[in-house]
Amino acid sequence: MQHFKTLSAYFEYLELPKPEHPMFSVLHAKGSSFLPCPKESSPAITNDCYSISLKKIIKGDLNYGRTKYDFTNGALIFIGPRQEMQWDGSVIFEQKGFSINFHEDFLVGTELAHQIKKYGFFSYSVHEALHLSPKEERQLEIIVENIEVEYQNNQDAFSKEIIISQLSTLLKYANRFYERQFLNRKQFSHNLLEQFTNQLNTYFNEGLLQEKGVPSINHIAKKMFVSQRYLSDTLKKETGKTTNEHLQLYLINEAKNILLKTNKSISEVAYQLGFEYPQYFSRLFKKLESLSPSKYREKHRLN
Repeated sequence: MQHFKTLSAYFEYLELPKPEHPMFSVLHAKGSSFLPCPKESSPAITNDCYSISLKKIIKGDLNYGRTKYDFTNGALIFIGPRQEMQWDGSVIFEQKGFSINFHEDFLVGTELAHQIKKYGFFSYSVHEALHLSPKEERQLEIIVENIEVEYQNNQDAFSKEIIISQLSTLLKYANRFYERQFLNRKQFSHNLLEQFTNQLNTYFNEGLLQEKGVPSINHIAKKMFVSQRYLSDTLKKETGKTTNEHLQLYLINEAKNILLKTNKSISEVAYQLGFEYPQYFSRLFKKLESLSPSKYREKHRLN
């Protein structure tokens, strides 16, 4: 897989104009102007840069898992350093909007270098974009215009500080808009939890728990065609529980069925559910049920 260590090398590969700053670039289409069009397709690549782009789709479909979304209002796409990217010519974007790209070293020594790691949307896949209303889009464009002014002017001792400040503001607004998007997708979140449970059912019914152990959240997310971070954020917003908590609840519910329907020992139940150590299974069971597995079996069989 090809990896680009500098912003200039990455832009050269994309067949875009060389950035005016070695570690920062802003491209902004206004009025009748258009963003330069990157190369039509690419195999998987990675780089050391952050990217924030506002794009609109005019041809083709972008899917989120098995769900199609409307991108006509505008999609804000975030890409973090060393995240795999690939695309083909089947999806065509309107070349309006903006694209901000900066090397991770551009933030070294600033507060934003620490803050940016808290924004989970940089680890999302491209199809997990932020969908903006026209009003939200305009709010971000104003910030980008301010960044562009500093980028195009003769840079002085204050230029980088001002650009960093504006970037921080843009990311705070994006975080607010993502919160709104999560709240507006309750039905989608419910479907996502249902898909999550279905994947666990399949894993359990195929005997993979005993064969391969408890699946990782990343494994389940890949089966659902979503990123681990997006799955976690969505379920947490909607249900108040993390993906690990949902996984644990599923395992303990299966344990209850096995405990009451069979005479298997506690160790046998633990191994059947993919636990490497029965002691860990017993501790988790007691934590969630306030009873040990043996006490639970005894109590409910008496009832």
